[in-house]
Amino acid sequence: MPKAKASRRPHKAPPPSRRSPCPVSCALDLFGDRWTLLVIRDLMLGRSRFKDFVSSPEGIPTNILSDRLERLLEADIVRQIPASDGGKRMAYELTEKGDSLRPVMKSIRDWGLTWEPGTKAILQQG
Repeated sequence: MPKAKASRRPHKAPPPSRRSPCPVSCALDLFGDRWTLLVIRDLMLGRSRFKDFVSSPEGIPTNILSDRLERLLEADIVRQIPASDGGKRMAYELTEKGDSLRPVMKSIRDWGLTWEPGTKAILQQG
């Protein structure tokens, strides 16, 4: 495996909830479940409201969606913003940290298209 680029952030001890300081393990602690990357995918595709995420074809349960959005907020991967329709409900958008996952998501999409029969990307992301 090639040597990783130097991190922009100083190295600290992992939070107690992390299994180890391994960067792969730490990343999986943030988005290694079956739903979180789909929420990030939806944000990258322009979805921003709770109802938008619920209507995705995978059918994420609302209690799990609430939990994953809260985790992403705490990890500074997403932020809440006022909804564009002026309603009292909030919307979500990726932070710089979240948006930096774009090449990772593209690689996962491309891998799936190449190696998993029957897959298709209906909406393309960057």
